[in-house]
Amino acid sequence: MKNFSFNAPTNLVFGKGSVSELPKLIEGKYKKILLHYGGGSIKKNGVYDDVINALDGLDIEVFELGGVKPNPKLSLVRKGVELVKKEGIDLILAVGGGSSIDSSKAIALGAMSDIDVWDYFMRKAEPEKALDVGVVLTIPATGSEASMGTVITNEKESLKLSVNHPMLRPQFAIMDPEYTLSLPKEQTFAGVMDILSHIFERYFTSVKNVELTDALAEATMRTVIDNAYRLLEDPNDYNARAEIMLSGTIAHNGLLGIGRVDDWASHGLGHQLSALYGTTHGVSLAIMFPAWMKYVYRNNLEIFNKFAINVFGVMDIGKSAEHIALEGIKEFEDFLRDIDLPTTFSAAEIPTNEIERMATAAVIHGSLGNLRKITKEDAINIYNLAE
Repeated sequence: MKNFSFNAPTNLVFGKGSVSELPKLIEGKYKKILLHYGGGSIKKNGVYDDVINALDGLDIEVFELGGVKPNPKLSLVRKGVELVKKEGIDLILAVGGGSSIDSSKAIALGAMSDIDVWDYFMRKAEPEKALDVGVVLTIPATGSEASMGTVITNEKESLKLSVNHPMLRPQFAIMDPEYTLSLPKEQTFAGVMDILSHIFERYFTSVKNVELTDALAEATMRTVIDNAYRLLEDPNDYNARAEIMLSGTIAHNGLLGIGRVDDWASHGLGHQLSALYGTTHGVSLAIMFPAWMKYVYRNNLEIFNKFAINVFGVMDIGKSAEHIALEGIKEFEDFLRDIDLPTTFSAAEIPTNEIERMATAAVIHGSLGNLRKITKEDAINIYNLAE
């Protein structure tokens, strides 16, 4: 186990009607708030009204900036930065899923600096300050409600890059599983893959003697998978929604990575599909992870064996370590198909004529990953495996 320092200060307010706690989280702390959200879904399902009603009567001024798209765009971030600076806003309240939260974090970063916010994503500058961010979560997927990261797409340059810093963790996150009951099937299960991906990026490591986080990660994976099947049977199962929502936070607040070395190669590869083709993040990960697993599993057969046996119940009697690892990967692919997620470029109807361009963009800051260092050539090979 590696040495570590772990601090996850986000205040999680979880359960039915938890938006009623919003005034306590804001009153006396903030005077000007920016509500940042996506399209019209939060106005159709009542979440917007719940938030506005909760804020009503407080001694605050509320501004709004909607229009966040999946794979949130740099152009809107820059617009938000300008608005926050002009109005002297002191809290950004993200209402929605990971896209709204990531966009809010990027605005919070850019609003406290005189340089262009994209410089942080290009690693031309290091974050020094960020405005406070709060969250009303409606889509369990990215875990951004308690994470230290933000991912933004520069649509003009077709680049999707991230910034990670502890100051980007939200101050609070209101998490009501009832808000997820209206999610369409596609969004629900793309979110499931996103949650699993954040566990994978920490679980598949070469670090030894991490039994506790191995077990925590495996339990979280089983919880997500079991409850995904429950939602296939009954999309209105509140308890299944609650389990998945909490799992999404635990998957990405850093707890499952303590003492380990994270990987993140598959995210770097998947981001290029989103940047070029607008592919939903969870879908891009459903395509990239099986291919990455097949490419790297020999680098640590032991952890892939544990994955197969402890997560998917693969029987190990009379089988080689390689057979067990490959059977576990197949079980994972079968699960993805069960929840109607594509596992290849062709199944997602994504062209394959830009593989070299994607590989070049994926390693723009150097090789990816840790279980195996992924070079441009490796990236091309993995993309080819995913065709």
